[in-house]
Amino acid sequence: MEKFFIFTGIAIFALMFPIVWRIIVGPTAIDRIVAVNVIGTKTTVLLVLIGMIYGRVEMFVDFALTYALLNFIGSLAVARYFDRVNPNKNFANSEAKEQES
Repeated sequence: MEKFFIFTGIAIFALMFPIVWRIIVGPTAIDRIVAVNVIGTKTTVLLVLIGMIYGRVEMFVDFALTYALLNFIGSLAVARYFDRVNPNKNFANSEAKEQES
């Protein structure tokens, strides 16, 4: 059973490399934010898998929950920052009002 968790952890870690590519190349800032959030989610799962391997799931679940909460708060903070500094925000609102009329 331990080999299964190790193989799963390696597979999840390997699936992070295409996401790193999206962070580097991503055409927009939102793409990069989502990619960082996906890596944070995968890291949370990896922490739980490490807990399963070492037989200390309760300790690693606490770490994973803390990391997931920090990841979520960080994503919200960055999204709020980009919402405030977006120069096209007024344009998007006026365009939506025109479509409603």
